[in-house]
Parts: sequence; structure tokens; C-alpha cells
Amino acid sequence: MSDTPSDTRKPGGRESLDFLREIVKRDTLSGAYGGRVATRFPPEPNGYLHIGHAKSICLNFGIAAEFGGCCHLRMDDTNPETEDMAYVESIIGDVRWLGFDWGNKLFFASDYYERLYELAVRLIKDGKAYVDSLSEDEIRRHRGTIMEAGRDSPWRDRSVEENLDLFARMRSGEFPDGAHVLRAKIDMAARNMKMRDPLLYRIRHASHYRRGDSWCLYPMYDFAHPLSDAIENITHSICTLEFENNRAIYDWLVDNLFPEPRPRQYEFARLNLDYTVMSKRKLLQLVEESLVSGWDDPRMPTIAGMRRRGYTPEGIRLFADRIGVDKANSRVSMELLEDAIRDDLNARAPRVMAVLRPLKVTITDFPEGKVEWLESPYWPRDIGKEGSRKLPLAREVFIERTDFSEDPPADWLRLAPGGEVRLMNACIIRCEEVVRDTATGEVTELRCVHDPDSPGKPPGGKKKKKTAAIQWVSAAHAVPAEVRLYDRLFTVPDPEAAEEGKTFKDSLNPVSVEFLRGCLLEPGLANASPGERFQFVRHGFFIADAVDSRPGIPVFNRIVGLRDAYARRIRQRADSLLTGPSRIG
Repeated sequence: MSDTPSDTRKPGGRESLDFLREIVKRDTLSGAYGGRVATRFPPEPNGYLHIGHAKSICLNFGIAAEFGGCCHLRMDDTNPETEDMAYVESIIGDVRWLGFDWGNKLFFASDYYERLYELAVRLIKDGKAYVDSLSEDEIRRHRGTIMEAGRDSPWRDRSVEENLDLFARMRSGEFPDGAHVLRAKIDMAARNMKMRDPLLYRIRHASHYRRGDSWCLYPMYDFAHPLSDAIENITHSICTLEFENNRAIYDWLVDNLFPEPRPRQYEFARLNLDYTVMSKRKLLQLVEESLVSGWDDPRMPTIAGMRRRGYTPEGIRLFADRIGVDKANSRVSMELLEDAIRDDLNARAPRVMAVLRPLKVTITDFPEGKVEWLESPYWPRDIGKEGSRKLPLAREVFIERTDFSEDPPADWLRLAPGGEVRLMNACIIRCEEVVRDTATGEVTELRCVHDPDSPGKPPGGKKKKKTAAIQWVSAAHAVPAEVRLYDRLFTVPDPEAAEEGKTFKDSLNPVSVEFLRGCLLEPGLANASPGERFQFVRHGFFIADAVDSRPGIPVFNRIVGLRDAYARRIRQRADSLLTGPSRIG
């Protein structure tokens, strides 16, 4: 990837001059910042990062790299009541896992508290800020409405000396929470309600995770964020559209406190992904109410959850590249994310066989005790990779229950009474007898014969016809495993658009995960390492769970299913065969 502004290309070499890159290119060529480009990714450490943050990470770090600049990682930690070092560590780990490096540019807004306080004092001395003693409710009532101008606070015209005295006493801890706030003196009749004397500081007698009890006066986000950008000499402050109205405050503060050239704010459309929520408050609610197993639950849209589910950083970056950068908010289909993950995994996940809902098959004409070891490739021909393993074929094998039907439709190509099918990379078998449980009538075993010379004529010497290939495992060599089939966390594309009287939680999918125990895997998967990925043939892509899987006792998570028609049919057929309730675990 080039680091010069004249060649801004994304992986694959295609031109990638979205509107933000056009702005950066224009500024670079004009010398607006002396040819310098500095961006930043500034999360608040009050929760885990999610896929929406991943888009912003890719954008900020990507632009900096493409234009030979740097991207800072900064914790905008101005709220002592919600922030924690555990969140800081998770953020650092997530950004690094995505493949980005900030070098020595890790910063914390809390390190600027003294400087920010001095800047607030400057505003007071310049007559541009005042201490307001109205209550929170009174401030809200004085603010007005979209149609009606706000009213000046009775404390708006305090003298500079009184404001300085009160602000210093607020800093020293003399007053309780809510007694006073510091506000900018702008315009209570401004059309942009964000500019109606916005709050700059509030009193909070709370211990900060980094600064301890040294401060009880904390800057508001709208004050700390732009001034932190200016302190760090950021050139392009790139944020999502919900901060568009806040840009006026951003500009007012840096214009009044910093000389040119100073940072400029630009907004892009946030990622709204179907079948999930992007609010950290709502995600925290899911965690705290045990509706999911934690921030890294594989159904969560968090980076930690997607990592545990088996998504790769390359797949997430590919997704971010494909959806691009827009100026207008819209919803993104979950299929776009899943397609990017599939396309990335396709060339990195070797093909193996797994039987998730086993049905026993006895090959009656296969000699007792005989084991035939068959060479089976890990990769299809179109991948262009080499590698294989030997699989044991014996008298008793297991096939997928969904690959047998007693009353098949006309286009059925798999096994049926009297029908034939190929065991993948092995031989053709024909079903001669169906064995049922005498109490329930459930099919418990199929008795088949095989063609030892496949491919060739099937048993009986008849002309061979087209047969489907199905996965299988040897009964004596199969590895028992637990497999978790993860689905979408919500049943509707936009859970936050709840009907009146309902919340987003009412749209939780009651079968968002299915725990399958008693699954059988080919023998080589017994010692799969946690985090190792495979394609289970005809089932999808899977990963050995990073937390619960261990050698000898594998636990696999489905990363993403296949996109073909077979995958859809097998899901529908599996639904009809469920014998117990699935649950949110």
C-alpha cells in the first residue's frame, strides 16, 4: 500500500477516493498542514468495541497509512462513573488484533485534565464561559425547544472574578455534585440547540480509574474531545454523523483557544448492521442481565465476540472495505458481513468431515475388523493448495441424519431406501434395510452394501448413475465433540425500532444458539488447537472455541454457514428433526 497522497489505493489496487480521502488529499496537496496527516481513534473506555468501531478503526488508521501519516489511539476518558481499565485493555487488544499499530501514540484525555482546566480558565477570563448554579432540570427548561429560543440563566452575567473564584472552588471539592456547572457563553437563541450555552464542566465526586480522587471536576465530552484533538495536533477529526451538530461546538472551542492550522471535524455514516444493536448501553444491558454469556459471546457484534466466533481480522477489514464510506445513514445487510467472512475463510480453512446429527450405517458386505485408509485432500482444486490426510473406512460409519429420507422428494440426490449415495472420497453405498427403534419408530440404523471398486459400476453391475457425495466418519475412529450453531441474536433486522410498549429485548432470538452434543468428527480433529479454523464439509466454517475447547475434548463454534442451496435445505431439514429446545446460553 502506497504511503503517498497521489496513490490512495485499497487492497486489490482499486481506486478508493471516497469523500474523506478526497478531503485529505486536497489538504495534503495544498499544504494545509505542511503535508502532515494525523488522525485518531478516540473511544470512551466504558464498554467493548463492536463492529461499528471496527469500521472507524479501519477508516482512521487506513487514511493515515495511505497518506504517510499517523493515527493516534486515545481514550476519551471523562466519565469516572462508567469507565474501567478492563475496557482500556480490551480496546487496545481489539485494535491490535485488527492489525493496526499506533506506535508511541497512545494517549488518554485524563492526562490532559490540568491543561483542559487551564483552557477553561482562559475562556472565563475572556468572558466566554460562566459558572451556572441552575439545577439540571432548570437548565433543561431554560434551553427552549426547536421552535422556541432558550432563556438566559440568571447567573449568565456573573463577573469574571466571581466565575474564577467559583470555578476554583468547584475544582477544590467545596461543592456537592450538581451544585454548579461551567457553561460556554454562546447564544441561547441559536438554531442549533447544541450551541445554547453548552455545558463544559460538571462536579462528580467519583474516583477515576486512572486519576483516582485527585479530581472531582470533570470535563464534558464536547469540551475534552476537540481540545484533546488540538493538543495532539490532529489534522482530520473523523467521526460519525450523530456528532454532526456537535461540530459547531468543536469549531467554537478550537477557534477560541487554538491558532491555525487547527483540526477540522468531518462526519461519515455510522455502521447500522441488520439483526443486531450498536448501542454500548444496550450491549451492556444484554451482558448485565445475562441474556448473553458476556462481552465475548459469539452472538455479540463486539470485536471480542466476533473474534471468539472465529471471524478473522482480514475478513472484518475486507467487510469495512466493501461497505465503503457514505455521507448518509443506512442499514447494512448481515449477508455482506457474512460474505466477506466466507470469502476470507475460503482460502484459509482446510476441508474436513463432521457429522453433527449422527445416523449409524452398517456396510454389511464390508469385512469385520477391516480398516481401509483413504487419501483425502484438505482443499478443493480451485483453491490451489496442497495437503491431505488419511481417513479410515470401516464396516460401521456415521452419516448426517439429514442426508437420509424415507420419503424423499423427486429431486432427492442423497440416501433413501433402495437408493445410492457416495461416501465422500470413498465408495458408493446402497441402502438395503432401515432399522427402527421398536418403542418410538425412530430410524436408528441403515444397513447398506457398498461398491468396493467405486468409481465404477454400483452393486449389481447396473450402469452407474449420478450420485451425491455426503460426509461421513468411521464409528470406531470418530471424535466426539460439542458443536455450537450460532444464529442471529435478534429476529428482526432493526431491533431498536421496537413497537410501542416493547423494547429491543423483545426481539431476541430464542434459538440464537443450538448446542449439539454427541457430534462426531474425523479423527484428526481430536487435537485441534483452540482458535484453529476448518470448513466442515457441507456445514460451514467452524473454529475450535478459544475458551472451552481443549485437545481431546473439542468444542467447535460455527463461524458462518455456507451460502449454497444445500446449506439452506439442511438448515430447514435440521429444524424439523430437533428433539429438544434450543436456547440462548
